[in-house]
Amino acid sequence: MIFLSTLLTSVLLTALAVPILSRLALRYSLVDLPNERKVHTQPIPRVGGLAMAIGMVAPVVYWLGGDRFVEAFLAAAGVLVLFGLLDDCLDLAPGWKFVGQVTAACIIIFAGGVRIASLGMLAPDGFLLPGWLAVPITIFVIVGVTNAINLSDGLDGLAGGISLLSLCCIGYLAYLEHHTSIGIIALSLAGATFGFLRYNTYPATIFMGDVGSQLLGFSTITLALSLTQGNSPLSPMLPLVILGFPILDTLTVMFGRMARGRSPFLADKTHFHHALLGLGLHQTESVMMIYLIQVLLIAMAFVLRFYPDSLLLAGYLAFCCTVLLLFSRARANQWQLKRMGPLAVADAFFSRLRDTPLIKYLFRPLELGLIGVLLLTAFMMGEIPVSASLAALAAAAGLLVLACFRSHWLGDGLKLTLYLVIPLLMYHGVQHFDEVSQLVPVVVYRLSFGILALLNILVSRLTKRNHGFQGTPLDFLVLFIALVAPNLPESDIRVYSLGVVAAKIIICYFSCEVVFAESRGDLRRMMLGTLTLLVILAVRGIL
Repeated sequence: MIFLSTLLTSVLLTALAVPILSRLALRYSLVDLPNERKVHTQPIPRVGGLAMAIGMVAPVVYWLGGDRFVEAFLAAAGVLVLFGLLDDCLDLAPGWKFVGQVTAACIIIFAGGVRIASLGMLAPDGFLLPGWLAVPITIFVIVGVTNAINLSDGLDGLAGGISLLSLCCIGYLAYLEHHTSIGIIALSLAGATFGFLRYNTYPATIFMGDVGSQLLGFSTITLALSLTQGNSPLSPMLPLVILGFPILDTLTVMFGRMARGRSPFLADKTHFHHALLGLGLHQTESVMMIYLIQVLLIAMAFVLRFYPDSLLLAGYLAFCCTVLLLFSRARANQWQLKRMGPLAVADAFFSRLRDTPLIKYLFRPLELGLIGVLLLTAFMMGEIPVSASLAALAAAAGLLVLACFRSHWLGDGLKLTLYLVIPLLMYHGVQHFDEVSQLVPVVVYRLSFGILALLNILVSRLTKRNHGFQGTPLDFLVLFIALVAPNLPESDIRVYSLGVVAAKIIICYFSCEVVFAESRGDLRRMMLGTLTLLVILAVRGIL
């Protein structure tokens, strides 16, 4: 339960902090202004990283207070957040940013014990780098990857999505290796990133800024090094593969600038994501393409985690050569992708369907299906504490008060109530499913979540709304996690059902987003369904 509560707490805290900080940023002009190098055309708040830091810190401090590594990590992260915030506010010179990054690296090295000492099978058996060599190498790697993630933050949702996939991989590997502190930090960061991406996918309404990009870059490389160095069966080459795409992108861009006689630190439009845009892909398609590449690297890292280090290194080098060759040929031949592929066909298909009333026939099953799944799960729960029943009654009374006296707040009240109740329902519903499986076949119950996910995609793709929840590259991340989490190859996770719980919570959350966005203020059915749900929980707990 500790991992699930960590994930959900960080998601909710970040999702709640983003709109508050966004309003403050607009008031005090903490915005990212458009220029010729950027793809956005309007000023956008860049305080998302601060919201992510808030969402990450709370569960980590609660669960891991007093741990030496955790204290060093939080201190180093605090330094980066401070320097990142100063940079976002005052536009610091690169030298000052470098000072902050080196300071954070030194804190985690000397106070947290993180350093690159082992090269695995690439060095003689038992060989460890001496301290005078290990420390500068570790500083170089940490600072380099921190900047690599920072530089990859060029399209909406790009740096966040890459980091989310990397953190999920690190968190799962930490769970398998019983590194609880690393797992909790990784999950808290993954949850914070997920809550932020809700607002950062195209078209973004907030940016993470230097606070977020530096925090994510520093955290992912630090956690990966801590997990794979020392007494660990995992290959020390794993961090290179897990973070391989932003590393390759940064090295390619910097060497390319130097080859043209320019400073490697002078910003331009030569990153891989800019090259994908130049090939004719839309921004969302470019982000999706890089997500797919990152998924392949994550899969390679997981499958080959116990294999010889030379094999991992050879696989990564082969990946680098393939990517560089493809982009080089595309640039030399001035390739332009014609929009006649599957994506173009799908866009044309959905464009035609938007002019039909099909969405009306899909939205109602989604709305009623969500309510039905939640009510069914409420009946499947085991014993409900009296305190939870009283809380359900209080929530029901609060919703009725809002409906009568503050109807314009009802939507937010309903959404907040469901966001708090859904994790409780899914966790206890899964734990006690065997007791009621005679009434509802397992395959039928699980299939209902798959149908909800499909309806989410269809409704969000068919909508004509310009505001609210719409289909984005975040959908890919949601579906990927929802499909992979329940099928992770580890018996303990299957018994504990963490993957199943997480997948169902994510599907229900996105169903809520789509339903509330598409309801256009007609909340009668959701109000009735939520009140019924709360009454069931109250009655079952009291009786």
